[in-house]
Amino acid sequence: MSRTERLLDLLQILRRHRNPVPGHVLANELGVSMRTFYRDIATLQGQGANIEGEPGLGYVLRPGFTLPPLMFSTEELEALVLGSRWVARRADDAGLGAAAADALAKIAAVLPAELRDEVEAATLLVGPRTEHVALVDAGLIREAIRRERKLVITYGDVERTIWPFAIGFFEHVRIVVAWCELRGDFRHFRTDRIQGITATEDGYPRRRAVLLKEWRRTQGIPPDSGT
Repeated sequence: MSRTERLLDLLQILRRHRNPVPGHVLANELGVSMRTFYRDIATLQGQGANIEGEPGLGYVLRPGFTLPPLMFSTEELEALVLGSRWVARRADDAGLGAAAADALAKIAAVLPAELRDEVEAATLLVGPRTEHVALVDAGLIREAIRRERKLVITYGDVERTIWPFAIGFFEHVRIVVAWCELRGDFRHFRTDRIQGITATEDGYPRRRAVLLKEWRRTQGIPPDSGT
């Protein structure tokens, strides 16, 4: 591994963590000595990376540092292409699908020519949709989640006011995770069973991140598990 690759790997490891990580843990993951690790930290700080920390306390990368175009491995590119293609083919609304295609095009635009060819020639394909299709505009749900706004939905023959804070993408269905005012508890709603939806300007009283944390706790889901 070249020193440049090692520095990029160190940044990527730091990006995965929100809290300070002990230096010896980072050095072990990189497979380098502590002396080399300290030198790499100093190099990145000299290049403008806002890395805070010191020996014994751990290190954390603060937001705001941008990198020049990255060199991706073949497997990383395959993961990006497959994920983007899946969203483009399986999204419940055209906006999200178009965003996935646009994001992949932006990534390809800043790659060196040989890596751009890898993107265009990627052989991991996504099959046609077989799942149930949502009856309502899923874009309204995603916007409500981003803005932390209540929704009024018709689910079956019952009208409910919910606080949506997440959407689960399963193989055949999409599930809205929300606090239901009618039930006074967390509930899960299949998008293909929502008969109607009305957006509101009413914010819900608890932050989205707090609701997500509480829901994970009630479901026994570890934090930052991707679920």
